Amino acid sequence: MPGGQLYDTIGTTYAVTRRTEPRIAAQLWAALGDARTVLNVGAGTGSYEPGDLEVTAVEPSAVMRAQRPAAAAPCVDATAESLPFKDQSFDAAMAVATIHHWQDPIAGLREMRRVARRVVVFTHDTSAAGWLDKFWLTRDYLPEFAGLVAGRPTVADLTDAIGARTEQVLVPWDCADGFFEAYWRRPEAYLDEHVRRGISGWARVGPETEERAVRELGADLAAGRWAERNRDLLDLDAAELGLRLLIA
Repeated sequence: MPGGQLYDTIGTTYAVTRRTEPRIAAQLWAALGDARTVLNVGAGTGSYEPGDLEVTAVEPSAVMRAQRPAAAAPCVDATAESLPFKDQSFDAAMAVATIHHWQDPIAGLREMRRVARRVVVFTHDTSAAGWLDKFWLTRDYLPEFAGLVAGRPTVADLTDAIGARTEQVLVPWDCADGFFEAYWRRPEAYLDEHVRRGISGWARVGPETEERAVRELGADLAAGRWAERNRDLLDLDAAELGLRLLIA
């Protein structure tokens, strides 16, 4: 299901759990450099849009657009693969946790490169060896994720397409943005349906897999098995879980 259609279905409470994480925002905004005009592609409800810059948003989901605050940047109904702007219209184009929903990520990135002199993308690297085992949620409860990303462009494919470099993004233990990896040290959060509804991955694995994973995680938490397996995480302030900035 294309990203716009997916979020028309599951995005009705997205703004409740998906908020700007200031530490990640600072890293992302620094990567924008001296940009004054910014295009936010796949903008959702407006998280991570820098308030001191001139921002134009692009978002294909009507449900997501409707949740943007009244004071948010103007938002255009369009997709990444076909941006309705002239060449080099913006100083920078950014995309945050969205390219995994695009039907053609490489085409979308090339469009961003066409309309802006700088491109900054926040995404995750699922192409690295052992990525499935890096996060306990995919390793122990949702191995089906491997099938969801099979055949998708690798990070190397994406960087090659626009001549980008990568920058590691650590996930703080108390991350304010409730994306998939955010609760790596707060596993009880994944038992909360409101939290899961703000994470597209749960919808993509399907209700039967979700029910099984939640049931098993709940049982392991109650029995102390999760804590025993993941005791090395409890003293960490931030985790490296494969999140990256692509900067071109």
